[in-house]
Amino acid sequence: MQTNKSDWSALIPVLPQEGPRARALYAALRQRIEEGALPPGTKLPPTRDLAARLGVARGAMVAAFEMLAAEGFTEAHVGRGTFVAEAVPRLAPNGPSPVPPSFVARDLPGDLGLGFPDPQSLDRLRAILARVMARPPVALFHYGDPQGDARLRAEVAAYLRAARGLRLDPAQVVITTGAQGALDLVARAVLAPGDPVWMEDPGYPSAKAAFATQRLVPVPVDDEGLNVAAGRVLCAAARAAYVTPSHQFPLGVVLTMRRRLALLDWAAEAGAWVVEDDYDSEFRFDGPPLAAMQGMDGRGRVIYIGTFSKALMPGLRLGYMVLPEPLLAPVIALQAQSDRAPSALIQAAMAEFLATGHFAQHLKRARRRVRAARDALVAELGAVGHPVRAPDQGLHLVVPLPDHVDDLRLASLTRAAGLGGRALSALHLGAQPPKGLVIGFSGHEPATLANAAQQGLSAAGLC
Repeated sequence: MQTNKSDWSALIPVLPQEGPRARALYAALRQRIEEGALPPGTKLPPTRDLAARLGVARGAMVAAFEMLAAEGFTEAHVGRGTFVAEAVPRLAPNGPSPVPPSFVARDLPGDLGLGFPDPQSLDRLRAILARVMARPPVALFHYGDPQGDARLRAEVAAYLRAARGLRLDPAQVVITTGAQGALDLVARAVLAPGDPVWMEDPGYPSAKAAFATQRLVPVPVDDEGLNVAAGRVLCAAARAAYVTPSHQFPLGVVLTMRRRLALLDWAAEAGAWVVEDDYDSEFRFDGPPLAAMQGMDGRGRVIYIGTFSKALMPGLRLGYMVLPEPLLAPVIALQAQSDRAPSALIQAAMAEFLATGHFAQHLKRARRRVRAARDALVAELGAVGHPVRAPDQGLHLVVPLPDHVDDLRLASLTRAAGLGGRALSALHLGAQPPKGLVIGFSGHEPATLANAAQQGLSAAGLC
């Protein structure tokens, strides 16, 4: 299917005079795809022709096409061109844009290490904390709102719209004590003890712990992410599914568009909840962060969870969740009965940190540092005979091992030698799990990391 050439200029809104035009082009094209103006199978014009027609740089158009392809909205066929994918979300027209115009001109990427903050960012955060303490707002003299500081919720909502493509209002945001605090609230306020919950296998140990009172249903993960068809066979009536779709832990795969739509369809049919843990979403090294599932959900079944622990430091104990409207009252009530909310002082400082653009600047520096650490580890692993593909996203990589190797013992030896890591087999719920080492690379200088990798693998007898 080919859209009439004269229609294309009407499909793209007025672009900003400055700022990242690629993001604006991506947002406009994605919105038209989701609204059905560009139906599945539509052939998109060549980037050179479309860029000339719209008066934009071809590089911006190429980048927009790459973002759409990376997220599964389009498919490129050699010798034929680029087409709208056969399986894409369908959302009501005139709904909120994945990236509202007021945020298009803002550059909000993302990235840092596993609890090792950037000193420059800490200096700025320290100064903000000092200012808040010097002139404390009235709210600090009262127990905080159990939903979280209103200004921080507004800043988080703005960040998530711009950087992750969420569709939300600040009223849907709840500030939590990290991602773990959010998972605990879901387990206790949304689910009942014994409720079946799909769990990625292999998967995130802390999520398994959070749902300890529920019945975990291990659903296999393959190259496309969580196998939804297998989940239906194992337990079609599950009450929730826990997923890390943008960067699966520990395998690092991205949940494909086909699987995302299948998961959302299942949740709507079963009346279940999709708990989207946006694990390491800020740390994408090639291109902008992938869009979150929540922005594709037109039926209100996704609970979105994020945290500042990886982007800044775990000691802040600050995270957030975006809830469908029916879940707000029970979750806020439970938070009011438990820890009420994270520190009002930290929330006020973090709101300022976001509003002044310091967080965005921090993420840029952090991405460069983590990428350098990743490259050093990948290079050293290759040099000692264990070549691995550099992950496109995240703070860890997986070194596959033969089935006969005891990866639990090897993980212990590598940790003792200074190279942090986990046994891949320990992250599985099923029988006969594959063997491997899950090694983190954030928070380390490249030379230190390379040396630790050489010593750790040597101590384990792997080189």
